[in-house]
Amino acid sequence: MPSCLSRDTWIGTNRTMRIIFIGPPGAGKGTQAEKIVAGYKLAHLSTGDMLRAAVAAKTEIGLLADKYMLSGQFVPDDLIIGIISERLSLPDCREGFLLDGFPRTIQQASALDVMLRENDSRLDVVLELRVPDAELSRRLVGRGRADDNPDVVKKRLSVYAEQTTPLLEYYGKQGLLETIDGLGEVNEVFERVKIILDKFI
Repeated sequence: MPSCLSRDTWIGTNRTMRIIFIGPPGAGKGTQAEKIVAGYKLAHLSTGDMLRAAVAAKTEIGLLADKYMLSGQFVPDDLIIGIISERLSLPDCREGFLLDGFPRTIQQASALDVMLRENDSRLDVVLELRVPDAELSRRLVGRGRADDNPDVVKKRLSVYAEQTTPLLEYYGKQGLLETIDGLGEVNEVFERVKIILDKFI
């Protein structure tokens, strides 16, 4: 099976991009991810979707991951990394991809670096969609869901900051991090995204 990580697929191919997309709950990351994927013809690699696809396809890794999910446990890093590796080998990745929900830890980020390096490839950019906590709280509490009360929202945002701050520092040191102001209308935010991504075309 052809690998989407072959060096030949990005050298000299203007529209091939490899992106990590990071953003807190309530920032509108899902909406922006859809627009990026559609606008730049990228494979959308969502961790949740990949887990479900691997389970449905009954791959060896998918079956192992299913045992953890059925018992309510977190899927271990090594299985998540294996599923990412499997997914990146599929043909639709050859024109580039957007990773959504991975990596979540420095260990996962390091494993991704190794995967790419072994295939003579690299990331182009890590996009961080940033919205002030006060606005995120307003949006999330305003949805009216049972699990979106102020205390729960505050905890979720605290966990997000705790998890992602090391990642942002990790990619910042590599010169890959680009922060986008997530305030404003959907198309207004997407215009800011395009200004960054169009540098790679």
